[in-house]
Amino acid sequence: MEKKKKFAVPHVYILLLALILLFSLLSYVVPAGVYDMMDIVVNPETGQTRTVVNPETFHNVDQTPVTLMQFLTAVPRGLQESAQIIFFIFIVGGAMAVLQETRAIEAGMGRMIKALKGSSILIIPVIMFLFSLCGSVFGMAEETIPFIPIFVSLCIAMGYDSITGTAIVFCGAGAGFAGAFMNPFTIQVAQGIAQLPLLSGMNFRVVMYICMVLLAIVFVMLYARKIKKNPQLSSMHDFDKTREDVIDLDDLPAFGTREKLILLVFLASIVLLIWGVIKKGWYMDEIAALFFAMSMIVAAIGRLGFNNYAITLGKGMADIASGALVVGFARGILVVMNDGQILHTILHGAASLLNGLPATVSAIGMYIFQCLLNFIVPSGSGQAAVSIPIMAPLADLVGVTRQTACIAFQLGDGISNIFTPTSGYFMAGLALAKVPWSKWAKWILPLIGLQYLLGAIFVIAAQLMGLQ
Repeated sequence: MEKKKKFAVPHVYILLLALILLFSLLSYVVPAGVYDMMDIVVNPETGQTRTVVNPETFHNVDQTPVTLMQFLTAVPRGLQESAQIIFFIFIVGGAMAVLQETRAIEAGMGRMIKALKGSSILIIPVIMFLFSLCGSVFGMAEETIPFIPIFVSLCIAMGYDSITGTAIVFCGAGAGFAGAFMNPFTIQVAQGIAQLPLLSGMNFRVVMYICMVLLAIVFVMLYARKIKKNPQLSSMHDFDKTREDVIDLDDLPAFGTREKLILLVFLASIVLLIWGVIKKGWYMDEIAALFFAMSMIVAAIGRLGFNNYAITLGKGMADIASGALVVGFARGILVVMNDGQILHTILHGAASLLNGLPATVSAIGMYIFQCLLNFIVPSGSGQAAVSIPIMAPLADLVGVTRQTACIAFQLGDGISNIFTPTSGYFMAGLALAKVPWSKWAKWILPLIGLQYLLGAIFVIAAQLMGLQ
């Protein structure tokens, strides 16, 4: 008898193409509509302005259904519009490959693991807490990518698996990002648009941050202990045994002056990155330049030679190409929604649906809407620009505080960033970790569900408290 074929989760490219097709077809059904755009001051001290929708100006326009050619060019156009982040991912992937080629991190981490002996589990909460602080303070997202291969190798050497290594980085930074207390790319943008004092509601957000981070840490530690006891329970067990980038604790490379200098250069780059993001407002171009410079300095110290440096850099970029290109596929969804002029119609429809509901129900409705919106507009500041100008005045009408509307946005925007395939940096990180999205999704779904539930509790609490 023929064996029944098991259901295979579609490749992420197929999932995204299906979504592009779905929204293309919706452009024939959903009425076209637009809001006019306006510039508002989001930071009176610096005079910083942001272009947002004008919530009073929604109007229907002539329908512009997505044509076959527009559908077929959605991905190429999405790649063009996402060029900055795609090439940022290429540069970081290449730079980290150069760093790994020197084997300095392998040598340093191997000795640290040996020194810890039976206490290696303590690395998980400490490192996750540090990543969560970065996610909360300066919105660490794309900056997590360089750390993925490092912690994957580290965790496999400690007897865990590649999912544990990936989770330490993503779940730590992701929990801090979702429950942030001062993230400039979500909280401060949303509060500026909603005309709230910047960083107001801080005490509430600190409690939210602590709960989100503790939940993520406990979830990852419980999984790590289970895998340590029985490695075969890992869905990545067979593949992890074939990896070439695993640290062999019994055959560690030398850890001399050269390797120590390379690690110092790497640590200095991370410190410079944090300083640049917080103090100078660095974004992807500047961070890519920083890692590009780091790769050249590391190659010189490690004596890789010109040709070997170029080959290693190119190989690192090639290894991450599949994940980096996901960004363009994901952007294609927004491209066809703009072609069909249905994004603003969907926003307007959601606002109309919430109007007239009890205040607490409306607050949860806002939260659910922001959660769903994040799947098609994964950019935090971009999502704030299109949703907060509508949700803030709507909150006034339905008896929800504007602070609660901002909390709903923050949580809805942050939780799914390490789950949805439309999140570009996340998919690039999985590509570096060599963890298939289907296996990661199956593993993290319970945590995402718990975080969504915890988020709903905080939204209700903020509304019941009348958080201002």
